[in-house]
Amino acid sequence: MTRILVIDDDEIVREAIGQVLEEAGYDVAYATDGRRGFGLFKKLRPDLVITDIIMPETEGIETMLEIKRQSPTVPVLVISGGARIVDLDFLESARKLGADEVLAKPFDDDELLARVRHCLKE
Repeated sequence: MTRILVIDDDEIVREAIGQVLEEAGYDVAYATDGRRGFGLFKKLRPDLVITDIIMPETEGIETMLEIKRQSPTVPVLVISGGARIVDLDFLESARKLGADEVLAKPFDDDELLARVRHCLKE
């Protein structure tokens, strides 16, 4: 079963993403920030990482870069929301720094699953 690690400090967002992914048949693990997320990444070796950008402890771009250093072939989907103009800049920066896909919040279930499938080459 394909395992996906979801890293987001917002519990509602984490659970919503997880529910969509689990209903689609994926095994999902969760972390509340980048530091914990990277620790779980090393332990679980997921097939895909979905990370928010703005988080406490270690933010998403730093987390993505560390994951890509450790395992360059593991795809990373970076998400962000809130102030749309600023977040689009963050998402573009994430893409330039190695994100396999980016997605602006809010997004619908179909958008999320399409990006996940693209990252996993399904």
